[in-house]
Amino acid sequence: MYINIPNLINLLTVSGVGSTRLRALISHFKDVDRVFQASLQELIDVDSVDQKTALQIRAFKDFDYGKKQCQTLDQIQGRIITFWDQEYPPLLKRMYDPPAYLFVKGELSSQDALTIAVVGSRFASTYGKQVTETITRQLAHLGITIVSGLARGVDTVAHWTAMQSGTRTIAVLGTGLDRIYPPENKKLAEQIETQGALVTEFHCGVGPDAVNFPRRNRIIAGLSRGTLVTEAGDKSGALITANIAVDNNRDVYAIPGNVLNNKSNGCHKLIKAGAKLVTNADDIIEETFPEIKNGVAVSPIQTDNLTVEEKAVISNLSNEPIHIDVLARKMNKASHEILITLLALEFNDFVKQMPGKYFILANPGIIVHGEQ
Repeated sequence: MYINIPNLINLLTVSGVGSTRLRALISHFKDVDRVFQASLQELIDVDSVDQKTALQIRAFKDFDYGKKQCQTLDQIQGRIITFWDQEYPPLLKRMYDPPAYLFVKGELSSQDALTIAVVGSRFASTYGKQVTETITRQLAHLGITIVSGLARGVDTVAHWTAMQSGTRTIAVLGTGLDRIYPPENKKLAEQIETQGALVTEFHCGVGPDAVNFPRRNRIIAGLSRGTLVTEAGDKSGALITANIAVDNNRDVYAIPGNVLNNKSNGCHKLIKAGAKLVTNADDIIEETFPEIKNGVAVSPIQTDNLTVEEKAVISNLSNEPIHIDVLARKMNKASHEILITLLALEFNDFVKQMPGKYFILANPGIIVHGEQ
């Protein structure tokens, strides 16, 4: 089917025409140009089109708008994928309210048949960031595409971890492609273009208005077989994504957290409501990705080849950050002695250094002397 892209964009700007009504119009007339040429009665004859909407279509005059959008897309090396294109994501097409078109930078791929949304708090705790990184890495090592929203906090960790682990990632924006938000994630967005795609239904020039993000979350859920919430407060947007996933018969997973930390409240509510409690990627693979044989090996990380000093340091670390001076006193050592060991462990991915000389275990699956 030939689609006049500028007029397709124009049609969606008409008051009363959303994605569902637009698809109905295209299905009826088989040509977007004919929609604008149709009489009032011909428009009213279309299912779901009332007289008020038909009058708005007839009154439309700003036909340069769609052309200007396409020009901006060309300038930023973006493109548009319509609902009727073969490249349109099949999973998204199966949701109850798929966008009529997507603005895209980067490439969508057949590899994106295996997708999981990883979402959570914009103000993630150290725990939230660590568990997001750990489980995202486990999923990424299986070649699963990670979908998230380019927001601060959990989203940012999920995107970066996916790329560092060699898998694809898709960022769904709540803005136009030319308005990256938050601005500090511009470099991240540029990297995602080379290892996945930036996707949005919002026109170029649209900024980060609060009303955009629930619609953004609907696309995150729609692109994904399941949604994993790693950390979320009571009013987190991640809960909107999870609820949309449920409404579209997609799997929902949640990471348990500290019951004394409000950032865990959202995840605990999801678990109480029926979301599957997740402690590692195996919990997701067995339900959502049956074509992945034998699951994912989330084997505990052994420390047999480490020195006695290195094992002693690991034994005194946990998922909670500890300052080097506190660790040194705990081990009855000088801070500079501990630092040498910590840096060696960090180099081999056993330990992660946080700002201010705080340290945590890089992976919760580390075993010392055969005991976890």
